[in-house]
Amino acid sequence: MLRLGMASILPQNTPFMDAFVKRLRELGYEEGKNLAVDYVKVFSPAEYPAAMEEVLRRNVDIIVAQGPDTTLQSAMAATKNLPIVMIAIDYDPFARGYVTSLAHPTGNVTGVFFQQIELSAKRLEIAKQLIPGLQSAAVFWDSGSADQFQSLKTSGENLGIRLFDVELRDPPYNYESAWERVPADFRTMLILPTSGVLFRDRQRIASVTVEHRIPAMFPFRDWVDAGGLVSYGASLPGLFARAAEYVQKLAKGASPADLPIEQPTTFELVLNLRTAKEIGLTIPQAILLRADEVIE
Repeated sequence: MLRLGMASILPQNTPFMDAFVKRLRELGYEEGKNLAVDYVKVFSPAEYPAAMEEVLRRNVDIIVAQGPDTTLQSAMAATKNLPIVMIAIDYDPFARGYVTSLAHPTGNVTGVFFQQIELSAKRLEIAKQLIPGLQSAAVFWDSGSADQFQSLKTSGENLGIRLFDVELRDPPYNYESAWERVPADFRTMLILPTSGVLFRDRQRIASVTVEHRIPAMFPFRDWVDAGGLVSYGASLPGLFARAAEYVQKLAKGASPADLPIEQPTTFELVLNLRTAKEIGLTIPQAILLRADEVIE
C-alpha cells in the first residue's frame, strides 16, 4: 500500500486533485486498493507546520507539498528522509534556496513549480486587447499574493495601465466591500492574482464580478469555470497530473536527485462567453481566435 501525505488550505475534492488521483490510477495506483491519501486540512498558512507533523505521524511513504512555499518549508522541517514531491504554486524553489539545482535536485525534494509573476505582463496585454483603450484597472491582493501585485504594478507602469490596489486582510475577506473602495475611474476591469485564500474563494469572487458587471482577468481557468470572465495561466490539473508521475517514479525506487524539477511551458487562455453576455461585454474577434477554450 502506497501512502501519501498532504496538507492544504483547500478542500480535497478539487479538479486538480481529481487529475492527480486519476493519473495515479492510470499509473497503477488506486485509492482503496493499493493507494491511501492522508489529507490534513488547514485553515490558515500558520497551521502548516503542525499539519505536516501530523502528516508524518501517519507513517506516509511520500509527502506531496502543494501550494505556497509555507507548505514546502513545513514539509522540509518535518522530515529530511521521506521523499517530498512539491507542486509549487507561485515560487521558484531554486531561487528561494529550497534546492541547490533544478536539473539535479539534492536532498529529498523534487517536483514541479510555476511562478505567477512571469505572466503579469502577458495578462495585462490580454486585458488591453479585451478592452481596447484600457488605461486603468483595480487589483485585489493579500499577503499570499504580494509579490504578484508588485509584478502587476511594474508591468502596468510599462504598459501604461494605472492600477488601484485593495489589500485584503484578515480572512474571510469581504469582496463586496473591497469593490466599493475602488474609485469609479478604476472600475473598468479587475485583475486578480492568486493565493490559497483567493483560490478557495473563487466562486464568491466570480459571483461579485458578475453581479457588478466587472470584466475580470483571473490567474487560472478554475475562476472561469466558476463564472469568471477570462483567465490566462498554467493548467493546474496538468501540473498535478505531472506530479503524480513523480510520485509513481519515487514509489518504484527512484531518488529525488534522479528527477529534474520541471515547470510548465504552455499556458491557456480561457473565456466565458456566457459571463461576457451577462456583464454586457463584446469580446473582440482577435481574442476569440486566440483563446484555447471558449465556454459557451
